Amino acid sequence: MPAPLALSLGDPAGIGPELIAASWAQRDAAGLPPFFAVGGAGLLASTAAARGLDVPIERIDSPTQAADVFPYALPVLGEIDAAWTPGKPDRDGARLALASLRIAAELTVSGDAAAIVTGPIAKALLAEVGFDYPGQTEFVAAASGVVADDAVMMLAGPQLRTIPLTVHVALSQVPALITGDLIRRRARIAAAALQRDFGLANPRIAIAALNPHAGEQGRMGHEDSDVIVPAIAALVADGFAVTGPHPADALFAPHARGDYDVALCMYHDQALIPIKALDFDAGVNVTLGLPIIRTSPDHGTAFAIAGTGKADPGATIAAIRMAGECAARRANL
Repeated sequence: MPAPLALSLGDPAGIGPELIAASWAQRDAAGLPPFFAVGGAGLLASTAAARGLDVPIERIDSPTQAADVFPYALPVLGEIDAAWTPGKPDRDGARLALASLRIAAELTVSGDAAAIVTGPIAKALLAEVGFDYPGQTEFVAAASGVVADDAVMMLAGPQLRTIPLTVHVALSQVPALITGDLIRRRARIAAAALQRDFGLANPRIAIAALNPHAGEQGRMGHEDSDVIVPAIAALVADGFAVTGPHPADALFAPHARGDYDVALCMYHDQALIPIKALDFDAGVNVTLGLPIIRTSPDHGTAFAIAGTGKADPGATIAAIRMAGECAARRANL
């Protein structure tokens, strides 16, 4: 690894900080690369103690110190901190979450960190303290000089990878948003990222249909035949290993998942339901199309269980591991 990974805390009232501590506690068993948390030394110590974990905390002044500290203590960069109030988000916590995210992104863009792993946030509270983005994906994209439309969200687990073409929009708006250009652009970004960061020489992309039975020759909608089919044909003509449109009710069956490396889906739930059903505790949100590596656990703040010890660190561990693996591949290019 050329540099350690930078972990942003997420909202301190949620499960993010305690899962960072729990991940460090499992670093050897999980085979995790060196990482450091950005801020929250006192917060992390409190969350670890509440879970009954022996997690020594050591402040560092530079990411270059993280690798030496990591074997015996959780490295924490900087002095920013907040009181631990599990399940009770407030503006002070949101300010800490935003500062941690900003610094972690800056360090990754500069190369002082090999990747950024972002903790879950409460977007409404962040907006109250000056966060002017729909989500962390758009923030990290802007920090790395990429337009938001070219920052592609991929959900990845041990059994499946999916990409939603449209994300946080009403289902009624989806048909108008699905265009041939959008399909082609996202498929190209996905193929390039899977080659560079996941070591797949010729990524196989399955494109889901929008309508039941892929429209059934127009009887249940024309989007599949009029928009999706021509986009697939153009991608195939350009040499991409793309198939579809596949009816979504069969695309995620066990016998089908071995035929592709990623499924390009038309809308949020079409992509997220199967990944959460199959890999809920090991799902990772990866942002493709960036000059930097960004991952995050595929879950939210879970305020209701923060501080109870019930939160599973599996997805955070998976996000850290995946970020390290992608960073190692880039370093070897």
